Amino acid sequence: MTQEEIKLALRGTLIHAPAAGDIEVLQDALIAVDNGGRVAAVSGPGQPDYGKLEHMAREAGKLEVLSAGEYLLPGLVDTHVHAPQWPQLGKALDRPLDEWLMNYTFPLEARYADTDFARRVYENLVHTLVANGTTTAMYYATIHLEASTRLAEICLEKGQRALVGKIAMDNPDQCPDYYRDASTGQGLDDTQNFIEQVQGMPGNSHGLVLPVVTPRFIPSCTDEMLQGLGEIATRTGCHVQTHCSEGDWEHAYVLERCGKTDTLSLDGFGLLTPQTVLAHCNFIDDDDMGVIKERETGISHCPLSNLYFSNAVFPAREALDRELQVGLGTDIAGGANPGILHNCEMAVTASRAREDGVNADLGATERGTPGARIDFREAFWMATAGGGEALGLKVGKFLKDYAFDAIVVDTSVADTNLIIWEEMDTGDDILQKIVYNAERRNITRVWVQGEQVKN
Repeated sequence: MTQEEIKLALRGTLIHAPAAGDIEVLQDALIAVDNGGRVAAVSGPGQPDYGKLEHMAREAGKLEVLSAGEYLLPGLVDTHVHAPQWPQLGKALDRPLDEWLMNYTFPLEARYADTDFARRVYENLVHTLVANGTTTAMYYATIHLEASTRLAEICLEKGQRALVGKIAMDNPDQCPDYYRDASTGQGLDDTQNFIEQVQGMPGNSHGLVLPVVTPRFIPSCTDEMLQGLGEIATRTGCHVQTHCSEGDWEHAYVLERCGKTDTLSLDGFGLLTPQTVLAHCNFIDDDDMGVIKERETGISHCPLSNLYFSNAVFPAREALDRELQVGLGTDIAGGANPGILHNCEMAVTASRAREDGVNADLGATERGTPGARIDFREAFWMATAGGGEALGLKVGKFLKDYAFDAIVVDTSVADTNLIIWEEMDTGDDILQKIVYNAERRNITRVWVQGEQVKN
């Protein structure tokens, strides 16, 4: 690597999870980023290239040294966001899911026919997620072609890596008259047009923002729509996102209508690919996991929203043990917190509840699922590298040729809950404290593909 090829370099403490359950804390390490925004080298004291890299970066005026209270982490990956629900965050969480959708969510999403309203909401959302350290987000938009395209444009303008889908929903039995695709054919045509518009956006030649084929979920789509979307996904090679076995009602509906689980039904429609992300998956069984593994399909684990609306806990331990590709999702607005670090904490909490059980009327050996817990290391992996794997993107690790998507967590900011005791907190103790106590204020800088998007 030459001096001219260095875009930026940082020296300090780097923390990442190269594998599920495996945390690396690299002290006084140096990471060099090339002009394409990719990690070019990671080196530490005593390694042969360390001094040379540091000298070149310093001579080029590209070296930044982090303070003792700052830590460099990979950017956070949110694999499930309902962008139009942002104004609904924290509202109606006391209502059941069907009422929440019909009385609150669908009327709100219908408003995105107004593109001025869409821009106002989406600009605020993307800004907030970036400020919380979310460098990559997978978004559901609405049925509206123009407003969905605006969301993709805003992500590009603000420099966030994003995967955006125009929702398809055409089933008159499950969708209100005022909010569904005008026809199956129109929904399919709009999906194809959306893909072409996103791929052709000025400034998006490197694919920072990608289009996603997005059937909302099986109940909202006719078989004809699902089959057509599967054909589009096959033809274009685009990502796919949808909900899968989220809650009791939806899981039972699909079994009755299709005679098989969500996973097997989606596979039959050609919608399970290595580019697919299935949200929730709380009720998947062993056969479903086998198909998901075989298709190399990703899963978005949404621990906070699952506790509110799914009445179940995703079997994260089993999924990780089977080496499925699992990322974390906020599921805004069913999950009422935009921070992926908070959802790391919730993923650990949910797994502990699943392992220990919650009904104190039962004996300790009867009330839980033994061996179901995960810890903060695995949750952090899902929030970074696991999310990247679920999306099929080289993000979430500090390894050569991975995109330099990164955040600085500063423990020295004023009025913080994140306190590091130098004489007591070492190694991955620091990461554990970050997972449980870091807030938006602690995330002081954010980079996406080597470009700083928050300072």
